[in-house]
Amino acid sequence: MTFLEKIKNDLTSLMKSKQELDVLVLRQILAAVLNKEKEKRYKLSKDGVDGEKLKKESQLSEEEILAVVVSEAKKRKEAIVEFEKGARDDLVKKEKAELVILEKYLPSQLSKEEIISIAKEIMQKLNVQTAKDIGKVMSELMPKLRGRADGMTVSNIVRELLP
Repeated sequence: MTFLEKIKNDLTSLMKSKQELDVLVLRQILAAVLNKEKEKRYKLSKDGVDGEKLKKESQLSEEEILAVVVSEAKKRKEAIVEFEKGARDDLVKKEKAELVILEKYLPSQLSKEEIISIAKEIMQKLNVQTAKDIGKVMSELMPKLRGRADGMTVSNIVRELLP
């Protein structure tokens, strides 16, 4: 079963059990996936791809679907921060509930120690000497950690490790 099929199956069962918030969040994920597919299809059609090839190539991979879910979770986290600043406890509660649902579809997050270990390994591989090399480290590190660690957290850890 693919990641998208799992989301669709969960949506069906949640609709039957009338769990409105869960249904809302899963529909938002599916809408975001559809929008991403349309965006990809548009770019491919501009490049001259058409017919069956366009249909096949515009479908999102598992990694791209995961990236959509990660993006949706990130939106919720940012909204929580902003609503807390505005003292909107009702909206904070709603966004946190949605984030909990989204986290069910994300891979488990790496601990700080695991991120440090992977970052040190990459820094040794790249023979990083100065803080100017942070871009090299991040470009090598983030694809390995995609969906399993927050980019800002990773960036802060790498900055601490660099001389």
